[in-house]
Amino acid sequence: MPKHAFYTILSLFLLANCSQAPHQPMPTLTAEQTQWVGERIFANECNLKIPCLTSWNEGEDFPSLGIGHFIWYRAGQQEAFVESFPALLTFYDSQGVALPDWLNRLPNRAAPWQTKAQFEAEFDSQRLRELRDFLYQTRNVQVQFIINRMRDSLPSLIAHTERSAEIEALFYEVANSDAPLGMYALIDYVNFKGEGTASTERYNGQGWGLLQVLEHLARNRHDDSPLMPQFAESARAVLAQRVANAPAERVEQRWIVGWNNRTLTYETPPNDDEL
Repeated sequence: MPKHAFYTILSLFLLANCSQAPHQPMPTLTAEQTQWVGERIFANECNLKIPCLTSWNEGEDFPSLGIGHFIWYRAGQQEAFVESFPALLTFYDSQGVALPDWLNRLPNRAAPWQTKAQFEAEFDSQRLRELRDFLYQTRNVQVQFIINRMRDSLPSLIAHTERSAEIEALFYEVANSDAPLGMYALIDYVNFKGEGTASTERYNGQGWGLLQVLEHLARNRHDDSPLMPQFAESARAVLAQRVANAPAERVEQRWIVGWNNRTLTYETPPNDDEL
């Protein structure tokens, strides 16, 4: 075999093996890092206030519960946003955590309140006080549920993009950035705005979840700048697009300052004394 042919084949072999090199593994959060992520999400959603664990926000037709403000629909309700509270209840079951009895007695575990007014009238009732106490005492279970959702999201992200290899590589790169900051950003954003793969979570055909953030980052990344501020900037760009596309009656502009402030927490790692 001619020498140049041998080196050509060798080069192609090495290139193929380099392109198939495994990504960095998904980081495993320490107990301290997991607690920090949970407290950060609780602060983002509720400013660490226990009454906020059972909320019904203005402009929404459903309550939001727990440290992640998990959405809970009443029986027969259909909305654009992915419901998450029933899945959390199933996760409690899988972890052997006993639920308040009144939750188990609900038909199909659907939300029992038909309106925001009805929910607010019952805010100081025994069952909502019991629910807030339960949700506060089991924050560790909720954060594990939120972490699992992020970890399980990658196959769906890859299946819903034309840039699957690039998005997969970027997902792992963010996850491994400035530990535990990158993991926190992925975990929080999926909980905050979803995976971005649900066909219902679209305005004018455009989504606003993690997939859209990663795609925006892939298109606009500057290799000479730190990754996490760029991830946060991509999140803000996607959220601005959502607000611009939102139906006028939803008045989503009222939320953009808070949303942007939340993404700013993706830019700076925690101090050593926070972990």
